[in-house]
Amino acid sequence: MKSDNIIIQQPQPFDLVDRKILIAGLAVGFEGTISLYIGDGHFEVESFATTGATSLRQFQAVVEIPEEIQFKLDHITLLAIDDSAGCEEAPCPSVTIPLLSAPRILEGYTGFWFHRVQKGETLSSLAQQYYYDSTKWKVIYRANIDTISNPDIIYPGQLLRILRND
Repeated sequence: MKSDNIIIQQPQPFDLVDRKILIAGLAVGFEGTISLYIGDGHFEVESFATTGATSLRQFQAVVEIPEEIQFKLDHITLLAIDDSAGCEEAPCPSVTIPLLSAPRILEGYTGFWFHRVQKGETLSSLAQQYYYDSTKWKVIYRANIDTISNPDIIYPGQLLRILRND
């Protein structure tokens, strides 16, 4: 995702993220600072990334979501803003990236597996296979909301993320 001044290389839209979010990209920062915001509309965490002054530079940042902040929604947003020049005459260059809060979807989240759907499989059968509980199909659906439009329809060959909490 990119604007005229900011390119976010990581994370990508609808990536599953944990409480520690690694962010990398390129930016033209007037004073070398990009403001980063992670939120779900109810809570927000603010951080900053340092870039080089007045030229295109790589940046990396880590935004840690404090334990006391419990997002209410699965969908969270990364907003990166180059607000170092003040933006008095025009809106600040910014990039917004939708993300999925994995700990919100599955308590104790530790990572995920990829699963390629086989003929005859359903979200319920996958939940039984991976979680030993067919009623946990919603976990798989919520983790793949960007690729599954109807939870009753998945296709052979479709690649799904299966959250882990081992």
